[in-house]
Order: sequence, then structure tokens, then C-alpha cells
Amino acid sequence: MAHVPDSAEGSGGNLPPLRLHVPEPPFRPGDPVDYSFLEIPPAGAFPRPDEACATKETHPLCHGLIRVLDEDHRAVGAWDPKLDPETLRRMLRVMALTRAFDDRMYRGQRQGKTSFYMKCTGEEATSVASAFALADDDMVFPSYRQQGILIARGYPIVEMINQIYSNRADKLKGRQLPIMYSSREHSFFTISGNLATQYPQAAGWAMASAIKGDNRIAATWIGEGSSAEGDAHAAFTFATVFNAPVVFNIVNNQWAISSFSGFAGGERSTFAAKAIGYGIAGLRVDGNDALAVYAAMRWAANRARANKGPTLIEHFTYRAEGHSTSDDPSAYRSAQERDEWPLGDPITRLKRHLIALGEWSVQQHEAMDLELAEQVKAATKEAEKNGILGHGLHHPFHTMFEDVFEELPWNLQEQAEQAIRERRIKWPTWKEYE
Repeated sequence: MAHVPDSAEGSGGNLPPLRLHVPEPPFRPGDPVDYSFLEIPPAGAFPRPDEACATKETHPLCHGLIRVLDEDHRAVGAWDPKLDPETLRRMLRVMALTRAFDDRMYRGQRQGKTSFYMKCTGEEATSVASAFALADDDMVFPSYRQQGILIARGYPIVEMINQIYSNRADKLKGRQLPIMYSSREHSFFTISGNLATQYPQAAGWAMASAIKGDNRIAATWIGEGSSAEGDAHAAFTFATVFNAPVVFNIVNNQWAISSFSGFAGGERSTFAAKAIGYGIAGLRVDGNDALAVYAAMRWAANRARANKGPTLIEHFTYRAEGHSTSDDPSAYRSAQERDEWPLGDPITRLKRHLIALGEWSVQQHEAMDLELAEQVKAATKEAEKNGILGHGLHHPFHTMFEDVFEELPWNLQEQAEQAIRERRIKWPTWKEYE
């Protein structure tokens, strides 16, 4: 048995008392905001290692910040993906469409047309630029703020609104919380409200793809708060051990629903640095720089496709809006944070880059915004023909018991019959197909 020093025996002695550390955000409501403590390197400061490099060569990139767009809106450095202007314009358009869609759906929730919505304002590049860098049939396992991926892959906005309204045209039949989309045809795995479950699912899917000798990889997204879940660490272990072709994305937008990133470990190190301990390649990228996000995802995707294993990307960004329509961020963070965020707005930065190239203008951008707002408005009106929250235009009542088992078990059959019987008693005029 180890000897206990006299000074440590009992409850006294000369040792100082232990103290529990509780993370505190740098700013609270009403506080002035000063982000000068952030270490933001200049654009183009970091080298781009070979995609087949040893993981240790990426360790410096886990503590740095990959940036491409400089203060003069030019693309500089080794990470510049050198995208052509047409691709840049398409990327800008999808990001702007995603924001227009968010704004319309937010208003719809406030008007009582749906129960819930989550915006991705300020984070559009983390999903849209990533989608552009992946193959269209790569399997994505998103969180609830990656609607930009689905839009980038051409999923009809009307179908997204049908799902949000849980109406009779909702392909998920009202069984999912609004904004938790799913589309097998677009290689978009069903969004789950359970945090971090998509990480082990993505690792497992990638392992299966490798077992089959396929060439499709997996990519998955969680917020920095979710990275504290055990599922994330299980996924890292499986991906490392079996060299799974998967890209793990941690969107560090500084805040979970009401707790800042320090509660997930962000005070002591970067989130990208988690890769070092697991033997995974790691990159930390300016999440508001669409070109940097594209370059990082393309690097990681190429690495996975070359059988060099997984990559963890931390997207350093900021959640400009509330966590959801059920959240009031003014209760826990300073209102000045959004305006003072030093990495700017991803749409504005890409717009200014295109203007600097002579490939865009303020007038063109304003015209595009008006066009996209009308596009979303028209799609909303089309979806509303199929019903909105509480409108009564929903899937037939009996469908809530379907699509799980090929043949309904006897106990669920009894429950279905009882539910329909009680519904007829309560609403005598109800018809079974309603």
C-alpha cells in the first residue's frame, strides 16, 4: 500500500483545498466585446501538406487556422483551391439561397405555420462549400444545421418545406421534428435530434464502403458541444483502428444552446487537436471562408479516397442567431458578439472576393437576393397548399402505425384498432382516410 504523507492525512494538513473549475464565457449579456485574445493568423500562412502525408504532419494545422481570403478579398497561399468564377458564383448562390430559405422559415414559425426551426446564419460555408468539395454520391451524416448540403445537392425546397410543416405531402409522414430531413436519393442520412449519433453511423458506413471495395466516402457534422458526447470518441476509435474513409466535421460556432464552447473542452485546446490523440489527420479552418472550407474538405476527401484514413476538421465560426426558435441568446451572451466577430460573414466575404476578381457586382448581388427571396416565397406558397401546422391536411391517421414492420405485429394491430376506434368516438364525423 502506498504511504500517505503526514501533511495529506485527514482533512487538514498544509495542502490547499481542491477547487472545481467551472468554465465561464468571456462575455455575458451587456458586456463589451473584445476578441483581441483570439489568435487569427493571416490568410495563406500555413503550408498544405500532401494528402497522403503522415498524420503527424497535420499536427501544426490542428492548432493553427487555415485561411485563404485575405483582408483585400484575394485568394492567397497554398490552400487556395483556385476555383473558376462560375463555380464561385454557384457556391455564392447556394449560400444565399440557404439564408433566404432560413429567413422565410423563421418567419413561418413565428406565424404559427410550424412548431420549430433552426437557422444556420453565419455558418453557410461549413455546409455549402463542403458539399461542393464532395462527390454528389458521397454519403453525408449531417446535424441539424446542414440544410445547405441538401440545397446544394438539388433537393427541392418545396419538399423541405413540406417536411417542416409536417403536412400531407411530407415524405417523412410527420414522424420527424421539423428540419430533420432525409433523402436516400441525395445520399443524405436522416438527421437525428440525439446528439453525435451520426458520428459512429458515419464511421460504420465508411467501414462498410471499404469492405465492399466501393469508392464512396462518408462525411459527418456535429457542433462543438456534441463533441463531448461519448459517441464522438467511439467513432474516432473505430475510424482510426479500421482506417475508415470518413471526414469528421466539428462546427465550432462558439455556443451550444446556452453554454459556450468551454464546456466541451474548448478552453484547454482546439477541437481539431482531438485528432492528435487518436492518430487522425486534423485541420482547423476558418469556417467563414468558403474557399478555405472547400480546400480543407477536398483535401480530406481525397485523402479518404486514397485509403489514407479519416480526417477531423474543425470549422471555426460563429452562430449568429439563436440555437433555434425556442432559444433566446440574449439571456446568455452579449448582443455585440455577432457584430464584433472578427472573421466576418461567409456570404459577404465570398461576394467581395468575386467583386475583387471583376466577376460580380453589388447590383448583381442585390438582384440575386431579390430573385432568391421570390423563389423561396413561391415554394412556400406551393407547400402551404398541402397544409401547415394544425391545418388538418396531414397524412391519414392509420399511417402512424406503418413502415416499421413488413407485417404489423398483433400487439400493434390491436393498438391501431383501439386508436382508430377511440378517434371515431371522439370525432363522430371523422373519416378513416383523414
